[in-house]
Amino acid sequence: MPPKIRGMTANFIPQKNALRRFTLMLSGEDAFDRDSDSAAKTSPPSGLPHERFLLGEKLPIAPILLLGQTDQAINPSEAIACLQPVHLHATRDHLILMAQSQVDLTPEESASLLKVALPFIEEDFQNPVLFQGWHDWFIPAGPFASLATHSIEQAHGRNIDWWMPRDSHEVGLAKRWRKLQNEIQMLWHIDPVNEAREQRGLPSINSLWISGIGKLEDVNAPEVLRQSGCVYGDHPLLVGLAKYLNIPHHFAIDTPQLANGFAWVSDPASLWAELSKALITKQLHEVELIDFPNGKIRKRLLTIKDLHKKSWAFWKKPEPLTWKHLTQS
Repeated sequence: MPPKIRGMTANFIPQKNALRRFTLMLSGEDAFDRDSDSAAKTSPPSGLPHERFLLGEKLPIAPILLLGQTDQAINPSEAIACLQPVHLHATRDHLILMAQSQVDLTPEESASLLKVALPFIEEDFQNPVLFQGWHDWFIPAGPFASLATHSIEQAHGRNIDWWMPRDSHEVGLAKRWRKLQNEIQMLWHIDPVNEAREQRGLPSINSLWISGIGKLEDVNAPEVLRQSGCVYGDHPLLVGLAKYLNIPHHFAIDTPQLANGFAWVSDPASLWAELSKALITKQLHEVELIDFPNGKIRKRLLTIKDLHKKSWAFWKKPEPLTWKHLTQS
């Protein structure tokens, strides 16, 4: 592990007779009504529910993403920002942020665009870029450390006027960021990368998004994750958290080793048959399901007794509990 990282949690090894539980977390969507909540009228919710659950209220997303993509040492007390080249889709009266999965950016295009923008970025941030990934670039936040931002995962598909960075403690930072963003937009507008993309019928990379500003020392991972024996899933946040907490990580689930595991996967429904079987064969005693209906955390423990729907018609054979019924109840 990088020598500067602190706050590591020793890997928890369950005892032989300990309760065998597997935890499955689902992604959550924010739920808010700007007409009914006075606070929501002035600012959007901070982070998606699962982001807050995994990282804590300070949401240090950028340093965890950086940790998941590199082995370089990271100063735990330094605020890191994540910069991402994006496409803003123009409608009749506003701009919509497209998800990165819709943009089809290549590593070569990413490197070329960063090379053009790099002098402007490093001048305004007063720091060199730490690491350039395919979709994510990382830099010490410097003067932008207190800027309030939102991840692409939360803001994509929405009017960016509502999700643009805002001042929190220092007035004028959001305006300063927009000035830099506009300079980069003008540079990229005439860049050969976008000319070539236009010829191929692809959306232009016409803006730069900033998000995830935070420090490693501000990570406040939940106990259920910190006490896991292994974590499973391909989300970059999970990869970084596993490294930070010194917990073994695997992209695919190892079904013989379910006990004391924690999973956050893109297709959780596909796991239900295997988890049900593990309860029936007593490979597991419990399955903990964590989801976020209406943006609020909900935890449920399922045992072998819960694998069939409860019915008042006692003479009928109980129906198996389906994933659809489980997630919609």
